[in-house]
Amino acid sequence: MACTLITKGRGLDCNRISGGVKYIYFSVYDDAITYTYDATHPLEIDAIDFNNTSIFRYTMPLGVSSVTDTIVGSRENGTYYQTPSVNIILNKLSKEDQNQIKLLAQSRVRIFAQLNEQLTNGNDVIIALGMENGMELNAGTMDSGAAFGDRNGYTLTFDGMEPIPFAMLEDYPPATGPFTNAGITQLTSIVTI
Repeated sequence: MACTLITKGRGLDCNRISGGVKYIYFSVYDDAITYTYDATHPLEIDAIDFNNTSIFRYTMPLGVSSVTDTIVGSRENGTYYQTPSVNIILNKLSKEDQNQIKLLAQSRVRIFAQLNEQLTNGNDVIIALGMENGMELNAGTMDSGAAFGDRNGYTLTFDGMEPIPFAMLEDYPPATGPFTNAGITQLTSIVTI
């Protein structure tokens, strides 16, 4: 097997983009969903069968939430894997959120992040994390703040270990919204708070 498998170069993109995350969607890892990668673009998911389950949408405050996918390699062991991480901030402490965070901490989830970055047609980029092994809530804080102007709320960090980088979902038709492309089937609902 050849050890050099590079297939193309990359120029400078003329478009400017926006960073950050608009929405986080949680899918329960134990739900029996199936998905396939696009044959032409191996890190694009072109079909997801949600098997009559729901996903849960959390709206992110502007400028505070992020997704990171770190490459971890070992020359000595000849290994390589990815460690995806999602950092979210939720403003305002509440008993309802306390319960949901407790449930999230007891669950393994797949996470879909709808970014502020947009494609040329104006649709948001959506990435999928933890598709193979799931993501877990492994760190976080619940803060009251001290001064009147301090933030009151939650900081949560989900992380995982995956054999490949995160994938992007196939683009959805204009003016229809996320998770409406033909490859998305049996999604019962998108539950919002």
